Amino acid sequence: MKFRRTSAGLGLVLSGALLLGACTSPDAGQSQAPTNNTSESGSAKPSASASGDAAGGAAACMQDVGITETKDGQVRYTGGPGDWNGYNSVTNKTYSTYNSGVAAHMFSSFVYFGTDGTICENKEFGTMEVTSEDPLTVKYTISDEAVWSDGTPVTINDYLLDWAAQNPEFLVPGYASGENPDATPIFDHVSSSFAQYVPEGPQGEVDGKEFTVVYNETYPDYKILVTTALPAHVAAKQAGLEPAALAQAILDKDAETVKKVADFWNNGWMFEGGQLPSMDQIPSSGPYKLKEGGWISKNSLTLEANDKYWGTPAGTKNLIFRFIEDAQMAQALQNGDVNVINPQPTVDTLGQLEAMGDAVKVETYDTLTWEHLDFNFRDTNVFSDAKGGIKLREAFAYCVPRQAIVDNLIKPINDTAIVMNAREVFPFQENYEDVVSASYDGRFDQVDIEKSKALIAESGVATPIDVRIGYRAGNQRRADQVAQIAASCKDAGFNIIDSNSATFFEKEVVNGDYEVALFAWAGSGQIASGQNIYATNKGQNYGKYSNETVDKAWATLASSLDPAVQLEQTKIIEKELWDTLFGIPVFAHPGLSASSSNVQNVRGTATQDQVVWNAPQWVLS
Repeated sequence: MKFRRTSAGLGLVLSGALLLGACTSPDAGQSQAPTNNTSESGSAKPSASASGDAAGGAAACMQDVGITETKDGQVRYTGGPGDWNGYNSVTNKTYSTYNSGVAAHMFSSFVYFGTDGTICENKEFGTMEVTSEDPLTVKYTISDEAVWSDGTPVTINDYLLDWAAQNPEFLVPGYASGENPDATPIFDHVSSSFAQYVPEGPQGEVDGKEFTVVYNETYPDYKILVTTALPAHVAAKQAGLEPAALAQAILDKDAETVKKVADFWNNGWMFEGGQLPSMDQIPSSGPYKLKEGGWISKNSLTLEANDKYWGTPAGTKNLIFRFIEDAQMAQALQNGDVNVINPQPTVDTLGQLEAMGDAVKVETYDTLTWEHLDFNFRDTNVFSDAKGGIKLREAFAYCVPRQAIVDNLIKPINDTAIVMNAREVFPFQENYEDVVSASYDGRFDQVDIEKSKALIAESGVATPIDVRIGYRAGNQRRADQVAQIAASCKDAGFNIIDSNSATFFEKEVVNGDYEVALFAWAGSGQIASGQNIYATNKGQNYGKYSNETVDKAWATLASSLDPAVQLEQTKIIEKELWDTLFGIPVFAHPGLSASSSNVQNVRGTATQDQVVWNAPQWVLS
């Protein structure tokens, strides 16, 4: 990946060939959580002493920038409008890249994502060691110094609760295994992966600093399965239990005792706008903690340096998250209302920022987020195999002006942008051409209205054909895309209806109330998370697509640690998704961030964690 058009000396050159994660883009609104995949929204805490792995390199991880003490002052950041509501940011109600951006600095973890998706180790918090490959066994050791901000040690107890909250077999038979997809979970956790792949849970002594997890099958994303954890001692006390008794109940698989904690875990960390509870209910294990009285609903959330933090201290005492609309961010930066912004890239916004000259530092770069149009395969839908089928899906693909969309909306920001012709690899990655050449022949690269008309006739569906394109309301770039599609596809016989909705992810996409869904997947360093999008009956397969070849390839990929096997199966998956037209990839999102020239150490990132990923290193010069 190349970081381009960087002013004020923040140029970076990064590399990597990582597969896509499974989380909707922040500009799509609330991120949709994987139900059978580990959460990946930046819940890992960064560290100045981290090192990269073979997937990318140490340069993508945190660098030692010489911070030895916290300086007075405040740095203000905005990543978008809305409000914070997620101390527990891994429930289905709170799982979003924005909430996770806050949580990343309040909860420590063994790993975090570097700027290009590299999995970086946080050795200040602890270490992980593979002690066996058959069965895959990983030993975790938490630093003896690691404590919550109330002084309670971080231990296996916290990870036992994280595992139990993912509804293992002893709590909800058939849920984590997928054998009973209709099972009702006890805990409202976005993931079941920890329970699915580690059915016996963490093994170790109650209150201990070491534990081991044994996998029931090889799992290529094992490095990020065990990430962060909430304070088990708080949940236990709020449920009337002793912390050690809760941990032992999980080890003993005492379902009735563990269930007593579920109500607080699900709801007790949910707060009314602007109202924080007693600080002893919301401790931190990261470099920042919530500041008492620091939440002004729909305006700002203030974090302050954690005085009990044992690792590299936060660079600046207060980190303030402001809730500002994208269209207002540039002005807010110019006015000094914020110091760092992460707006949706548009030509107008980039022009505003560049016009500010040396007062700001601007970065545009490639990201691991990509735009796509997905078909609805439910039998009642016109594009389903029971109706218009592959002929009608191909007809639509022939009239979508992908090149014009990229030329008009993306190239003015990233002049090397191209139409994206894959789903699991990106145009700036080394294996992109290899995958595309094996899976796609370029047939939909150019608009062909006559071909589209002929295919509609073959499908037997009468024109005009109403096609509702659904997306989250309030996104101008998506409105522009729909307008361009409508203008192009009208001549073929499609009546394109702009069906944007404020509740698109909560209602329409879940209920299948659309013909085509327009949104983005935002990724980091996961390898197997695409299985949750494309495999039959998986949680993020919103359009109800089902294909035996795809299912088999994903099963092989998700159970192998061999990059060659993963690449081979990726080619099979991509080809089948093109041949059956699961959907239409459009482009990789350009990234855009900007900061006041007096803020040091701001680094753009390709991952969904956004520019705030290394906020503990931000300092004012």
